[in-house]
Amino acid sequence: MKKLVNDPNAAAAEALEGLALAYPQYLRKIEGLTAVVRKDAPVRGKVAVLTGGGSGHEPMFAGFVGPGWADASVAGNIFTSPPPPPIYETAKAVDGGAGVLFLYGNYAGDVLNFDMAAEMLTEEGIQVSTVRVADDVASAPSEKRNERRGIAGDFFVIKVASARAEERAALAEVTAAAQKANDRTRSMGVALTSCVIPVSGRPIFEISDQEMEIGMGLHGEPGVVRGPMTTANRVAQDMIGRILGDLPAKQGDEVAILVNGLGATPLSELFIMFRATRQLLEDAGLLVWRAYVGNFASSLDMAGCSLTLLQLDSELKRLLSAPAASPAFVQEG
Repeated sequence: MKKLVNDPNAAAAEALEGLALAYPQYLRKIEGLTAVVRKDAPVRGKVAVLTGGGSGHEPMFAGFVGPGWADASVAGNIFTSPPPPPIYETAKAVDGGAGVLFLYGNYAGDVLNFDMAAEMLTEEGIQVSTVRVADDVASAPSEKRNERRGIAGDFFVIKVASARAEERAALAEVTAAAQKANDRTRSMGVALTSCVIPVSGRPIFEISDQEMEIGMGLHGEPGVVRGPMTTANRVAQDMIGRILGDLPAKQGDEVAILVNGLGATPLSELFIMFRATRQLLEDAGLLVWRAYVGNFASSLDMAGCSLTLLQLDSELKRLLSAPAASPAFVQEG
C-alpha cells in the first residue's frame, strides 16, 4: 500500500480537519467532533439540512456543506457510519428553530444511528425529518426500491433539499422536495479495480486485470454481472439500459446526468463515458438539461464510475439552478 497518510486509524479525521482548514470561507469543523457545519450556522428560521455517513467517499459528504448546500455533515470512520452522539450534537449545533432534515444513503448502520439520534432530538423538542437516498438500481428490484442503497444520487438530493431550505420552506416542504428528487433519481456503477482501506492495507475484493463488475457498490457490494473488460460505449449502453428500464421517463423528458468517478478514474475517461451516455439518452428521446462530470461520491482509490439520471420537472430545475457554494461545488445560479 502506498498512501499519503500518517496514522491509518486517523486518516478520516485528519482528512476532515484538512478540508475545514482549506475552505474556511464555506465551513468550519466542530471542536471535538468529526463534523463540519456551514460557516454561518445556525441560520435562524431555516430548516437545517444535515447529511453524513462513512468517510472514504470524498468529496461526499462534507464537501457539500456551505451556503446553498447542506448545513452540516457528520463523518464516520472509513466506510463506517458515524455513531448517534456526534449526529445528535451536530444537529443541535445547526438547528435554527425550524427543524432538521436528515439526508443520508440507505445503509443499515446509517439508518440505525441516524434514527437513534433523531429520537434523542425529538425528546428535546427538536423536529426531525428523514430522507434516505436509494438510487442504486443494482442493489434491489423496483418493487423493493426502499431497500436500495444510496450512491452518487446523494448529490442531487442534497442540492435540491438545500436549495428548498434556503427559500425558507417549512420542514415538511423541504422533506417533500428531497423525496421527490430521491424518487426521480437512478444510478448504476461499474468497478474496474478494488480500493484499499488504509487500516487494512489490502484490496477489499479481488478482480482480475481483465475483468470489470457492473453494479458493484461503493463498499464492494456485489453487482449484477462480472465479465471481461470492454469498451466505454458498451459499458455505458449496459448501464443506461438498466437505468432507463427502471426510470419512468418518456420521450421529450428532461434529465440531469451525473458521471461520477470512483477515485482513480481519469477525467478523460469520465468525459468519454459522458459522450457515450449523452448519445444514448438522445437516441432514447430524452433531453439532457444539465451535466455534471467528476468525482462526487468516490470509493477511495477504486477505478470505475457511476452514472446517475435525475428526471426533471420545473421545481427540480429551479432548485438545481439555485446559487450554492461549497468546497466541492460552486454554482452562481
